Amino acid sequence: MTKQQLLDQIKADIIRNNVCPNLAEQATQLVFGDGAPDADIVFIGEAPGRQEDEQGLPFVGASGKFLSEMLASIHLKREQVYITNIVKYRPPQNRDPLPEEKKEFLPYLIKQLEIIKPKLVVTLGRHSGMQFLPDLHISKDHGQPKKISMKYEVKSMKNQGAGSSILHTSNSILTAVILPLYHPAAALYNGSQRQVLMDDFSLIPQILEKLRK
Repeated sequence: MTKQQLLDQIKADIIRNNVCPNLAEQATQLVFGDGAPDADIVFIGEAPGRQEDEQGLPFVGASGKFLSEMLASIHLKREQVYITNIVKYRPPQNRDPLPEEKKEFLPYLIKQLEIIKPKLVVTLGRHSGMQFLPDLHISKDHGQPKKISMKYEVKSMKNQGAGSSILHTSNSILTAVILPLYHPAAALYNGSQRQVLMDDFSLIPQILEKLRK
């Protein structure tokens, strides 16, 4: 199977496994992710907003436009990277994702990363960053890449024959380089954060170059 087919399978799993049914009920559609399935960089936001919910694509509103501008500033297009969110359904009234919602979606996000195998994972905002760096202080740690090894549970159904199956749980480890940045939405409303985010963004090519060596 191609990487895109494997990603499509994860998307189907989220719907089949009825992840976060309360969110799914109120959302227009699942906003899974968009971009190159073999990208060197994956950007991870928090959750879809109204426009993302309507279009089924991540980062298409004002913050998405700003993200595209910053990508252009380092000579990249959206099609060359992969963009997703931790939570794949829009929370009502654009509220912050709840801890249990993030926890429920995390295994699927990790599967996305394991398939894409990016050299760099850029987290956008506090909620996204703290999934990988629990002690993150975004005001202090932004723009500083950190290598992590994160243990997580993998749940799968094992066929026992005669039409019966059991839930099997095993542990696995995700190794990744995480670059925590401010969220583009916050930077749009805060002039000083905007400049900080743009400055941090300009470091991405040299960070990537080091990781490729």
